[in-house]
Amino acid sequence: MSKATWGFYGRTNEIREIERIKNNGRWFFCSISGRRRIGKTSLIKQAISKSGTENIVYLQVPDSDERGVVQTFNESVETQLDEGSEYKATDFHTLAQSIKKLSQSNIIVVLDEFQYFHRSQLSPFNSYFQSVVDDLRDTEKGGIFVLGSIHTEMTALLEDKMSPLFNRVTHTFPLDHLDFETLFEMFEDHAIRDPYHILFLWSLFEGVPKFYRDCFESSLLKEGHEYRKNTIKNLFYDGTSPLKDEAENWFLKELRGRYDSILKIIADIGPCGHGELIAKYEEIGSKKNNQFSGYLDTLVSKYRIVEKQRPIFASERSRKARYQIVDNFLSSWLYALAQFAQLSKVQPSEKAATKASDKLKNLEGFLFEKMIKLLLKECSRKELGDFQLTDMVKGYWNSRANNQIEIDIIAVNEDERKVRFGTCKRSQSKLDHNELVNFEDNISRFLGTPEGRKFKDWTIEKYCYAPVIDDKALIEKLDKNKFKYQDIVQFRSLLGF
Repeated sequence: MSKATWGFYGRTNEIREIERIKNNGRWFFCSISGRRRIGKTSLIKQAISKSGTENIVYLQVPDSDERGVVQTFNESVETQLDEGSEYKATDFHTLAQSIKKLSQSNIIVVLDEFQYFHRSQLSPFNSYFQSVVDDLRDTEKGGIFVLGSIHTEMTALLEDKMSPLFNRVTHTFPLDHLDFETLFEMFEDHAIRDPYHILFLWSLFEGVPKFYRDCFESSLLKEGHEYRKNTIKNLFYDGTSPLKDEAENWFLKELRGRYDSILKIIADIGPCGHGELIAKYEEIGSKKNNQFSGYLDTLVSKYRIVEKQRPIFASERSRKARYQIVDNFLSSWLYALAQFAQLSKVQPSEKAATKASDKLKNLEGFLFEKMIKLLLKECSRKELGDFQLTDMVKGYWNSRANNQIEIDIIAVNEDERKVRFGTCKRSQSKLDHNELVNFEDNISRFLGTPEGRKFKDWTIEKYCYAPVIDDKALIEKLDKNKFKYQDIVQFRSLLGF
């Protein structure tokens, strides 16, 4: 039976770290960064409430000007503290001094959306804040948490040598997606055990707690015959859908419209090489855009929205690199959800949701491969299963027309001289005779390449992956041909569910 209430899931290690920082008897300046909706604010609130600390002021910094920030701060101290009026500020200088006074009163200050202080209209605050941080560095009371959702702007504020706050942070850690063990716990609480339902939700929301909570609060985090259509319709296409503007307001607004074309192409065609990407890009518009390379590099290195993937053993300069959107939610939005969101404005939302659901199944094929790589990594880190990684899980591909090789999964254990090759399919029916022959042929030809010769005399394992592998005839065929297999059910079991 589905759980009737929403709980706080995971983050045990992060809470423990925050408690350690708070209780070490020294003033602290801690930076926590991560994508929007990843749970930074909830984590702080959970950690502080768990330790019983009541002396805290939380400020969500507005994307405004000096007056807007000061007004928001004054409202925060007035509503959150009994004697809040004594901490009121009038400008950035007195705001910094008020934060200093709060720390000296053993009150913890949380500045959320701290990256906005990188904007030109708010940047004068940083020099005043630097002075306060320097004064408090060797004291024993209070502390400051700064939370940020845009990595590059947080880095510019805290790690750039030209920034007033350079080298001032005492603790820093990035907040990542919920791991699979936590997600499987959540799915179990809400009676979601169908592997295809799990893949569908993960392909949309990955490990972002807020999205799953939106799903729960819309009474959608439960099993049901039409869970795909209903989830898409209610979360994205109805008039009051909580996520209908999420991608536009988060990703695309931050990019200010300059990179949409590149992102849409990558979403449409999936992982692609530089040549394929630029060829598709130049099909659109009346003339070549000389800024293409700069835009692509910005998406990779600055915003970290696009990942530049390389095959195993490839150098940094390898021309075999492929580009893929990092975030599942953005991939799903650009690949299918945005397109049919337009349709939902002129046709019934049920019809648009059905079309979007059908198209998303194609994307789930790519994302399932990503899922398996992350599951292998997590199980190895937690010493679960029978394969300990000594390197990141990667794949291999080349572009030679007469000798094209494509392998989804290559997992390496240097210590035991074992290598595991894997093929990933969204449906076990795709693991037919032709696929298995092709998979084995790809492995054989890879082992003949300069990269593959490294594995000479190693133990070779051949694995097939699908959300569900329960067809008896298929299993007999795999066993007969010395293929092993894993599905989501088996990974859930490894992680305790």
